[in-house]
Amino acid sequence: MRGPWLTSVFAAVLLAGLPIVIVTGLLDHLAYGPGQSIPGEVGLLSLPGIEWPTRPTWLFRLSQGLHVFLGIVLVPVVLAKLWSVLPKLFAWPPAASVRHALERGTLLLLVGSVLFEIATGLLNIQYDYAFGFDFYLGHYVGAWVFVGAFVAHVALKLPIMVRSLRSRSLRAELATSIADTRPEKPDETGLVAPDPDPPTMSRRGAFALVGGGIGLLGLIAAGQVLDGPGRALAFLLPRGRVAGEGPNAFPVNRTAATAGIAVDGSWHLVLNGGRAFTRAELAALPQHTADLPIACVEGWSTQQTWTGVRLRDLAALAGVPDPASAFVDSADPGPFGRATLYGAQVTDPDALLALQVNGVDLSLDHGFPARVVVPALPGVHCTKWVRSIEFRES
Repeated sequence: MRGPWLTSVFAAVLLAGLPIVIVTGLLDHLAYGPGQSIPGEVGLLSLPGIEWPTRPTWLFRLSQGLHVFLGIVLVPVVLAKLWSVLPKLFAWPPAASVRHALERGTLLLLVGSVLFEIATGLLNIQYDYAFGFDFYLGHYVGAWVFVGAFVAHVALKLPIMVRSLRSRSLRAELATSIADTRPEKPDETGLVAPDPDPPTMSRRGAFALVGGGIGLLGLIAAGQVLDGPGRALAFLLPRGRVAGEGPNAFPVNRTAATAGIAVDGSWHLVLNGGRAFTRAELAALPQHTADLPIACVEGWSTQQTWTGVRLRDLAALAGVPDPASAFVDSADPGPFGRATLYGAQVTDPDALLALQVNGVDLSLDHGFPARVVVPALPGVHCTKWVRSIEFRES
């Protein structure tokens, strides 16, 4: 089956899907914002800081969901594409000309970086950091290596891909049985075997195999970003498919036990290092309810109904009625136990210090006594177990 036409079909699918993965990945990086230790200092690879918008409220849920979902379902296509060119990867001599050496160099970077991104991405969504380095930094730098190699490879191979796609009819190949499967005509790509064995699978069968893999992975991955019955199929959902009970029965990224959180009656919220509120005093303030999603970098998301005190009301109580930013600190000693919010994120009418979810008090795993929930913000910045907020005028 190997040949430039088959390789080009797989390449065309990746050419349509991988740019979406790239763009959504960069959008997610922007959503995390500067000064949040994600992915740390990256020098010239840093993106300009922007105030990530809070509207539409599902913005981050969409971008992160697409990034992880497509990253998963395209794995069979990547593997099929690599299989289709496997003999070329080990061709000798490695370079016959300057152009060939450039092509081989981009191919090495492309294959290495795409496998690196897939491996680290899949391990991250399962919280399995077997690679021993910071995921955010490694995945981000690896992504830029991939982008550079991908652009160079497309520039070199696009004319061949277009020409190869025109050489055969997809409709005709889908109607061709194993018995009638014939090798492609040899050309300069060297992908066609000079003396191929009889076929054991048709090209139609290859498409069915790859398409079946896409469908299966899509089925078990889609439940990560869907509420309702689809959640039961989310076999890739990290740390189990259900966490909590009753109204608190939705996924937990970091449990209270993992963070070492224990809350007693002495808890209080401190605003700008001065005024302190008990939970009962916060509950006595004007409450606001909003349906907002929580979406995390691992690809899962959920939409729940949150009730609490508007952050802009707390800013006014702290004497900063028009905050330019806010620093949130929690009892979580880990790197994600604090977050910086921009002014528009603080003053959004649905930005809350949530005390309840779905009409009941937050569970300890979901941030009791209080957590931040801001529209369209990454879940890691919707800080749990909040103990202080500093509203800043600049």
